[in-house]
Amino acid sequence: MSTKTSIAFIGTGVMGRSMAGHLLSAGHELHVHNRSREKAAALLERGAVWHDSAGEAASRASVVVTMLGFPRDVEETYLGPGGVVERSRDGALLIDMTTSSPVLARRLESAAAARGLQAIDAPVSGGDIGAREARLVIMVGGAEAAFERAKPYLAAMGKNIALQGGAGAGQHCKMANQIACAVGMVSWIEALAYARRAGLDPARVLGSISGGAAGSWAMTNLGPRALAGDFAPGFYVKHIRKDIGIAVASARELGLDLPGLACAERLYDKVAGKGWEEFGTQVLYRLYTSL
Repeated sequence: MSTKTSIAFIGTGVMGRSMAGHLLSAGHELHVHNRSREKAAALLERGAVWHDSAGEAASRASVVVTMLGFPRDVEETYLGPGGVVERSRDGALLIDMTTSSPVLARRLESAAAARGLQAIDAPVSGGDIGAREARLVIMVGGAEAAFERAKPYLAAMGKNIALQGGAGAGQHCKMANQIACAVGMVSWIEALAYARRAGLDPARVLGSISGGAAGSWAMTNLGPRALAGDFAPGFYVKHIRKDIGIAVASARELGLDLPGLACAERLYDKVAGKGWEEFGTQVLYRLYTSL
């Protein structure tokens, strides 16, 4: 995109710093805030401007993008005193890319509209690899006009971008994604645990089954990490547990029983009980190898 836009990016963690970097590479003026400044250091070296609060960063931009950890962080950042909604410029576009609650997404859009702002929920899938390679899947909820305005910025960070419906629809789509991810993670980890217990070489089994009907992105990308004992986070256990909790609550509101998701929830609760919440989701394999 040739037009330079002032963008505030709030949340420069494992995924956020890569996403913000793509906006910087696209030629935009970038204002950043994160709880720990060191995680924004690489962006600052490239010319991004640091701000001591999310509200301050928002006050300098016409587009605000957030990539945070938990719904409570989103609520505080947007709706708290001196937050994004209060301090954003008139007519600003707010893009929350955090995986959060559909109910909260609707609250944010309503609060933004009351101030003459546009807001969309745009959670992503693809993990640290997708963020680095700018090929995230981006699931959007909100008004079509806001979506059209956001598309050029979203296109700098992802490849598969779709408007799912009104406010909160992006979060509902992400919940569907996370249900598939959480339950799918259990399936391929159990397959590798079975292969190991049967005396097979799990890596060789992985090579055989990942390219067939049993294959998945997670199996292909996280399976080798799990087998190598590499549990560094592309996506944290603490975050999948948060997402599972939102999905369980949303399913309950919809009157839907999801036993596969309940199983994944129990297993990741066990993982957390081992003190492994700061590891990547593939650490679930370690639970089976320690049995």
